[in-house]
Amino acid sequence: MFIPQNNNEKKYRVELDREGCIGITTCANVDPENWVMAKDNKVDLKNSSQDPKTKFFIREIDEIELKRWIEAAEVCPVNVIHIIDIETGEKLI
Repeated sequence: MFIPQNNNEKKYRVELDREGCIGITTCANVDPENWVMAKDNKVDLKNSSQDPKTKFFIREIDEIELKRWIEAAEVCPVNVIHIIDIETGEKLI
């Protein structure tokens, strides 16, 4: 069955400053579907691309997914995970 998407759903951008990651693994423990620890003991953001200017790894998410992304960002002890409202530019985390 085809279910039309709601084009009015808010979009957010997740940004990972991977260079600042210290490998504590809390984000990967909270949300293993989206975060994975790499061989260099830093986290990787699954299905992301790297912004050529900031060098952050980025991924767009829907509002429906927001809660679990916020949880992962909040447990990061070095605050290298950021969530931005794409429409307003407001940084939530």
